[in-house]
Amino acid sequence: MSPNFTSSFALYPSPCPSLPLSPSLQCFYKPKRKQSVSSIRAGPEVSHNQIAKPQIARPTANYHPNIWGDRFINYEYSDDNITHAQKQVDELKEIVRREVFTNLKAGGDGFAHQLKLIEAIQRLGVAYHFEREIEEALERIHGTTYHDNYDGDLHSVALGFRLLRQHGYNVSSDIFNQFKDANGNFKESLTANVSGMLSLYEATHLRVHGEDILEEALVFTTAHLESKITHVRYSLAAQISQALERPLLKCLERLGARNYLSIYQDEASHNETLLKLAKLDFNLVQSLHKKELSEITRWWKEVDFERKLPFGRDRIVELYFWAMAVYFEPHYSAARIIVSKIIAVGTVMDDIYDAYGTFEELEIFTEAIRRWDVNCMDELPDYMQIYYQTLLNLFNEVEDEMVKQGNSYRIYHAKEAAKASCQAYFAEARWLHEGCIPSMEEYMHVATTTVGNHLLATMSLLGMGDVVTKEVFEWLFSNPKILRASNIMFRLMDDIAGSKFEKERGHVASSIDCYMKQYGVSEEETLDVFNKQVVDLWKDINEELLIKPTAVPRPVLMCVLNLTRVVDLLYKRGDDFTHVGKLMKDIVTSLYIDPVPL
Repeated sequence: MSPNFTSSFALYPSPCPSLPLSPSLQCFYKPKRKQSVSSIRAGPEVSHNQIAKPQIARPTANYHPNIWGDRFINYEYSDDNITHAQKQVDELKEIVRREVFTNLKAGGDGFAHQLKLIEAIQRLGVAYHFEREIEEALERIHGTTYHDNYDGDLHSVALGFRLLRQHGYNVSSDIFNQFKDANGNFKESLTANVSGMLSLYEATHLRVHGEDILEEALVFTTAHLESKITHVRYSLAAQISQALERPLLKCLERLGARNYLSIYQDEASHNETLLKLAKLDFNLVQSLHKKELSEITRWWKEVDFERKLPFGRDRIVELYFWAMAVYFEPHYSAARIIVSKIIAVGTVMDDIYDAYGTFEELEIFTEAIRRWDVNCMDELPDYMQIYYQTLLNLFNEVEDEMVKQGNSYRIYHAKEAAKASCQAYFAEARWLHEGCIPSMEEYMHVATTTVGNHLLATMSLLGMGDVVTKEVFEWLFSNPKILRASNIMFRLMDDIAGSKFEKERGHVASSIDCYMKQYGVSEEETLDVFNKQVVDLWKDINEELLIKPTAVPRPVLMCVLNLTRVVDLLYKRGDDFTHVGKLMKDIVTSLYIDPVPL
């Protein structure tokens, strides 16, 4: 029988004693002298033939090429069109602010209608325009209206519970006891209220540890919603199907908005002004995203890793989506560009360790990254010189921008995160080189770094503006509970999704291998344990989002939540980042190619 690995989140504190860890892994806060920004000479270019036909055995992965070609490079961005669209959006925002929020402030239209309006604004993707107004409305609802309507209908009670918890109000799940019968079961009469059942289903995903009533509600609603799909109108069946695949808690806001627009406009009670604002705003923001994607793909083409380092994954469009998923709002434009560039280069770093470099080369490379010094260039093989040159140039470029903004301290943390990643990558390379299958604790200590989530979170903070302070970076580097949960979830889901592909080409042991060996259980039992742990990790994340006051500004917490949502999207049915298929093609088409019909 396998041990219980599903309580809260597992802690993996002990690095493998046989694996040397550099000071950059042992202490993130040891001050270092700032490296002067120096120009880096061009290293010798590696021809395609040199890499495609290596003279030594290399663990090549044969990743498929970029499927988008130059499609996004030459986007035409018309300032006149954008200015006109922005004027329309601004006018509609004021109408919504005047008509909707003034009415909400006055307590008009009743409790249920207020909740539906707030939900619509959020799910249509325009809540970022009305953050203060929404927070004020929910504070009033939490303080008075919600408790006054304790005996409301199922849909309203569940919707109010979900909206309040999403905004950090730790309302009690005991409110759902009113929907149980004398035997302690949920009333069968509730099943006739499909919209109420769907609302309750969504609310259950905001549960934390120990909330048995929400566990029961999840089982109850899931079973009945599955049975209702073929017996309700098409639009409601589509909503149920989407929710069962991906509840709102796990849904990225931008993708959710695109899907909800068609649902909302079919509702007889929809607000026409709000709908028009949402459509215009979606297309306006889409134009900005396409402009950014065009800039990033041009930069990537100039970097020319496709030709110089063809062993690496060429996923610049997918990586831009990852950055946009963390924060889609227009005021994070510069942040998206910075993080897209850094994680594009970081992905190739992963591939150098995982899919090309020999152990002897990786030893030299890891030391060069640790030293972060242009003088290390001559010690590296030719292809690593090309990469190292690009890495240092990019960080120097970002550092220049941080210095202009008075945020030079941020680049130190970015470099330390990159160094820590390299040390962890090398630990895995050593395991592979020595044929070692580490203990689960040893593996997770290293592999929750190599999965890249901490690196992504760190880089996401670089361009976020004044909301990020030195204290925020210190919080992040203290490995807080919400980040630990996200890291572990990413590692487990990544290993589950990619284990078959990695085994076929020869790869370091995964968490599945480590767990099976350590506890003497089957792969099926291991996967069952891991999937249950992923469920519990979501509860950890929910708990962290319900703490008030929050340790860091809420936008920072939302970055971690959104990173986790990306993982759930791309790794739930396989590795849809490495192996781009229909899912990613549909996402890119809906977000960057097809505008919303007006």
